[in-house]
Amino acid sequence: MASTDGVVAAIRSLQRAYLIGVEGVTEIWLVRHADVYDQGELVSDPPLSPLGHRQAERLAQRLKSVGIRAVYASPLRRAQQTAAALTERVATDPRLTEVRAAYPDGKVELQESHDAVIRRMQAAVSAAVAAHPGGRIVMVSHGIAILTYLCDVLGLTPGTLRLFPDFTSISVVRVKGDRRMAGSLCDTAHLVPIA
Repeated sequence: MASTDGVVAAIRSLQRAYLIGVEGVTEIWLVRHADVYDQGELVSDPPLSPLGHRQAERLAQRLKSVGIRAVYASPLRRAQQTAAALTERVATDPRLTEVRAAYPDGKVELQESHDAVIRRMQAAVSAAVAAHPGGRIVMVSHGIAILTYLCDVLGLTPGTLRLFPDFTSISVVRVKGDRRMAGSLCDTAHLVPIA
């Protein structure tokens, strides 16, 4: 039977391997924008729906005590409005925009390669980490862009992660140097219960 010291040492080693409690780690909190679809007819760059505004407020309540160092957002209105619920100082980063896609017959057809999405998301994250090392950063983006980046962090082929970020969901990626580790995926605890 393993000694208590041996078990504790093994757990601490695992935590360090996954960048938990490691000094100098930057946390990227990837947030999908709030709802825009609960309002009838859509325009090309829709504002948040009434439901989306409630979701953004719930997100803001959750994040107000966690020590956010910076907030970045896609230039699209739904991301900007979600980020504005968190702070007045939102940095716009076009690399966080949604994947270019078409929607024939209710299906998604990507018009941007997974590699291109991964490169731009990696660049956005790297720039934010360089600007705020060791801090906690919120990046408000879009479902497919976030999912594609998370596949890269997890070492999965894009399209194989059987998960989709819900509105205002939070996925945490821990960053130190060239290392990226997922901390949580698509957390929506702040929305329970919400209708």
